[in-house]
Amino acid sequence: MISELVIPKPIYRQMRRHVVRRAPMEACGLLAGKDGTVSTSQGIRNDARSPVHYRMNAKGQLRAFNRFEDLGLDMLAIYHSHPAGPPGPSPTDIREAMYAVVYIIWSYRDDDWNANGFWIGENRQVSVVGLQIV
Repeated sequence: MISELVIPKPIYRQMRRHVVRRAPMEACGLLAGKDGTVSTSQGIRNDARSPVHYRMNAKGQLRAFNRFEDLGLDMLAIYHSHPAGPPGPSPTDIREAMYAVVYIIWSYRDDDWNANGFWIGENRQVSVVGLQIV
């Protein structure tokens, strides 16, 4: 389990731009790096095309996995947005969590987009993960 994820400001801004561009639909993507520090991100098309659910495009996800492997990086996080939803994982997010990575939820609150990190354990317990933007 990762208790804190370090995200460089340019990557954080890139995620935010992706989320803003896709609103009011959910946006989704992947982050990779080493030892809890993100070094790259990849937005993935949401094939669900929904404001309340996401399903990553399989080909885009595979391309990202292959790119991360070619770069010698580990997948560290999955991000997606809740344009009109809660700032944390929904029951669907918890039920469908398949990877041992940080789940970053972007939510729109107080006229701005904010990101929160979570770890969803094997027993479906949710823990907060700190996001350090550097």
